[in-house]
Amino acid sequence: MRYEKGHKEQTRKRVVDVAAARFRAQGIEATGVAGLMADAGLTHGGFYAHFKSKDDLVRAAIAEAHARSRKTWTKEVQAAKKRGEDGLEAIVRRYLRTAHRDRPEAGCSIAALAQEVARNDPQTRNVMAHAADEMAAIIASELPPSVPEEKARETAYAIFALLIGTLQLARVTTDKVLSEAILQSGQDAALRLARQWV
Repeated sequence: MRYEKGHKEQTRKRVVDVAAARFRAQGIEATGVAGLMADAGLTHGGFYAHFKSKDDLVRAAIAEAHARSRKTWTKEVQAAKKRGEDGLEAIVRRYLRTAHRDRPEAGCSIAALAQEVARNDPQTRNVMAHAADEMAAIIASELPPSVPEEKARETAYAIFALLIGTLQLARVTTDKVLSEAILQSGQDAALRLARQWV
């Protein structure tokens, strides 16, 4: 059967999109290739036409999820500035909100998968480390320009780590009232950390 131009790329993208959501929702180890391919409307046998291994797919899925997060953060910052608001505050409040807590499949791949990826191969860890570095760079760019570059980077990583940890803890907590309080306290702490330079 002959397919139209771009079919293979579109098929690969569909698998990556499904994998990015499933990995974040269920974890990498708990997600099987056969189920992923079925969710993408494909047979298990077609997997190796697109990926060398499951690890190859994991790296592609992390990169795709990160690209979406980066784009969302950039839009959020731009929209906040158009409204005359603080870009970093917009990021913090968006990240630590109920919808992000409740929908890991559509959220930050680092918060959802860092623990598993830390036990993975160096190549996969590097993909996530690069993603974290880019997100920290966005945070650093929203700190006052008077902050020395090295201090801005350190502060940005501290803020991002605080966001990730807060989100993970809020997801673990079964008491919804406490979980909301955790999200709010994380927002407050992240913004205090950012405003130490103001």
